[in-house]
Amino acid sequence: MPDTNPPRNLLPKRTIRDAAGLAAAGLLPPGADAAALEAVAERYAIAVTPAMAALIRPEDAADPVAAQYVPHLGELETAPHEVADPTADAPFTPVPGVVHRYPDRALLKPLLACPVYCRFCFRREVVGPGGGLLDTAQLEAAIAWFAATPQVREVILTGGDPLMLSPRRLGWLLERLAAIPHIEILRIHTRVPVADPARMTAELAAALELEKPLYLCLHANHAREFTAEAATALRRLTGAGVVLLGQSVLLRGVNDSAAALEDLFRAMLRHRVKPYYLHQLDAAPGTARFEVPAEEGRAILAALRFRVTGLAWPTYVQERPAGGGKAPIGPRWDDVRA
Repeated sequence: MPDTNPPRNLLPKRTIRDAAGLAAAGLLPPGADAAALEAVAERYAIAVTPAMAALIRPEDAADPVAAQYVPHLGELETAPHEVADPTADAPFTPVPGVVHRYPDRALLKPLLACPVYCRFCFRREVVGPGGGLLDTAQLEAAIAWFAATPQVREVILTGGDPLMLSPRRLGWLLERLAAIPHIEILRIHTRVPVADPARMTAELAAALELEKPLYLCLHANHAREFTAEAATALRRLTGAGVVLLGQSVLLRGVNDSAAALEDLFRAMLRHRVKPYYLHQLDAAPGTARFEVPAEEGRAILAALRFRVTGLAWPTYVQERPAGGGKAPIGPRWDDVRA
């Protein structure tokens, strides 16, 4: 069998987008077959940025960073409980790009491209390098919907990753939304500051400076993601007046221990990121290897109760069926002892 995992002489300078590129960069675990993994790439997009490639330890078959980004043959196996749209966005989409599930807030997905593609993504059936970019007419229709829906007070930009937009385009969109009188809060969900911190330029940070409150919810799952470059990107955001929140997914082999979550939440706080949500894994196709049963998740959180400050404490949530939204599923605190 040919060697599919040659030595890593040089780190990649561009995002890797196929299994052959991962093999050439030495990012596949020992024994992995790049040719076989191309079948995964044909179904689910691959993207590993130079920043994330630098963190992967391919000699470690259980590397928690590689687990998040390097494809696995298990992704081609769909468990009986897994569905293509686990959060049920489609039934709550009044116009393209908008999801209105909760009365006072709604999602806006201006594009479906990301800097990296997580192997556990709940939108993995639709995100990818094609981008799903809303054109100007579609964005205008979405903005008009928000303007005509006064009960909505918060706009949550997600996707895809909104920080993949150009500073000019993002700034224009935020200003248009902020100009709607009944919109009180804007929020952005992103991985960019940790996954591709070089993209977090001064120009992009300047596009986020608004009169209305802007919250940025950072997706990170392991303490190692908080590099020196990520710290610089996050300081640019706080310097622009952006409030930073953290969201993570409880993942087998990535952060499924009290020690790993403690390290993650402490890393967030050191970088002025308030842990906000810890998500139970959504049942997207081919993600079963990441699943941690909710009872085990509760036990892990209970073990953290007297180890971390309340500032480090996220709400543990799970999506209810058929688009029922997030519900807290945290431990029963009267059963927890010091």
